[in-house]
Amino acid sequence: MNLKYKLLSRLNLPQDLKKLSLKQKEQLCGEIRSKIIETVSENGGHLSSNLGAVELSVAIHSVFDSPSDKIVFDVGHQSYPHKLLTGRYRSFNTLRKRGGISGFTRPSESEHDSNVSGHSSNSISVALGMAEAMKLSGDDHHAVAVIGDGALTGGLAFEGLNNAGRSGTNIIVILNYNEMSISKNIGGIAAYLSELRTQYSYKKLKIGAKKFLGSIPVLGGGISRVISASKDGLKEKLLHSTIFEDFGFEFIGPVDGHNLEKLEAALRSAKEMNCPVLVQVNTVKGKGYAPSETMPGEYHGVSGFDIETGKKPDCGDSFADVFGEELARIAERDERIVAITAAMKYGTGLNHFKGELKKRLFDVGIAEEHAVSFAAGLAAMGKIPVFSVYSSFLQRSYDELLHDISIQGLHVVLAVGNAGLVGEDGETHQGLYDIAFLSTIPNVTIYSPSSYEELKRCLNKAIFEDEGLVCVRYPKGGEACCPISDGDYLFRGNSSDTLIVSYGRTAEAAYSAAEQLKADFLKLTRILPLHEEAEKIIRSHKKIYVFEDVSKNGSIGEKIRLIAPETVVTAIEGFVPAMHICEAMELYGLTKEKIVEKVKSDEQA
Repeated sequence: MNLKYKLLSRLNLPQDLKKLSLKQKEQLCGEIRSKIIETVSENGGHLSSNLGAVELSVAIHSVFDSPSDKIVFDVGHQSYPHKLLTGRYRSFNTLRKRGGISGFTRPSESEHDSNVSGHSSNSISVALGMAEAMKLSGDDHHAVAVIGDGALTGGLAFEGLNNAGRSGTNIIVILNYNEMSISKNIGGIAAYLSELRTQYSYKKLKIGAKKFLGSIPVLGGGISRVISASKDGLKEKLLHSTIFEDFGFEFIGPVDGHNLEKLEAALRSAKEMNCPVLVQVNTVKGKGYAPSETMPGEYHGVSGFDIETGKKPDCGDSFADVFGEELARIAERDERIVAITAAMKYGTGLNHFKGELKKRLFDVGIAEEHAVSFAAGLAAMGKIPVFSVYSSFLQRSYDELLHDISIQGLHVVLAVGNAGLVGEDGETHQGLYDIAFLSTIPNVTIYSPSSYEELKRCLNKAIFEDEGLVCVRYPKGGEACCPISDGDYLFRGNSSDTLIVSYGRTAEAAYSAAEQLKADFLKLTRILPLHEEAEKIIRSHKKIYVFEDVSKNGSIGEKIRLIAPETVVTAIEGFVPAMHICEAMELYGLTKEKIVEKVKSDEQA
């Protein structure tokens, strides 16, 4: 038995949880926090969101019966306590490692994980589908959606609320309110929930008001009608419903999200109602670890840190930082430029919009579709909007890109970060599909720089020279070490019939392989549309190899194959689970050694 984790190491969870006293559960919460801090400090991962959800997770598993009751975590980046409470203590050190457990929920990993998670605002819709299915089957178990107030800024969450509230199902929505998504929450919903947070006991107020109104005596004649009218008016004032009750939910809260006794009582009440219920739980993001509690945004997702000091490793410059600095620099001299983020100011580099520039930075919350349509409105009025967004999150906005921007021929720039392989966050966060879906949009221009200098030049071209929808995509982390192009492509000839083509992250390995093989090398900076000279170079070679860390279906290599059928494409097929980027590059044949091996084996065949 591990003395540090006396309960975690010996309990059969979640079954034994219901046998514990309140004091033992509080001890278990401490062990869970310690285990999460210890593991994330080594493996990286989401820290603040998980530390804030420890008591809530213990209360959920104390009241409900997983997996018969379905627990749906929105995003899933707060599911580490849930994993430790459902039999994964002994494998927890493999978190986010190749072949280990995921940083999000995965049904293939445990029967207690009801769905694949990774992106936000879908939990209510998923839980409602499960609740309706149970209702149809005569199953009286519950579907529980755990959603943060940050995710509630996404429109999909309201589509779910709209249907769930009057569904008559056993759906319980737990609103985990901590005033944060990744950055500080903004907008009308954040303000509304903040107001609810300050109400000590909303339910007590309503019950007290009902008793008071019921005690007013009924009188006869005209006086009775006057009193009745006054009573109705007073009732309207005292019993004005929350927005959630307007949707059809019973509302419980706010509840102290770090008080196990109150949490369990509130969840039991919700469970006994057997109707749609929304429970607002107030928590502190980063609870129990001073650095993350003080700076929850900075410890939302970390690559590792020193537990004693909280110090994180210095990762140096990144594409996101260079992009943010350059955009701020050019925005200072052109007032038409405005920046948009969907709750990712720090992750996308837009924290460099400081001082006077802050009034031209718009954080729309977790609402990528709205961000694109909002950008269209800005562009229609003569502004030059730059929407900075991760590749995997941009996927939600395809319809708006096509209808609100492309059809109208509006000039909008997309800064697409974390393009390509992203590493330990796994399937839901890999930026493999942006080229496939963006390339279907008429008249789109796509750049994929491999160096910071190229990024700056592409960004300036996208803003000041190009028209319509323009995308500048770049990988997670730093620049590649290979020759820098001074235009839309770079060609290094070795008088070979073999041509190796690449761009972005894979350009470094492809260039080194070409040097070793004495093959010709073509690096694309503007990947769509292809430059005329780049196309001529491709057509002039007998054997063309394209290497790229994107989905093979819809890749640039497949488009090159249309003009040069002999092209061999090495890209990614299927979903990429959690693993280090270097491991993924080797697995999918994108390292220098694998590229050399591929070309040599083809030539010998």
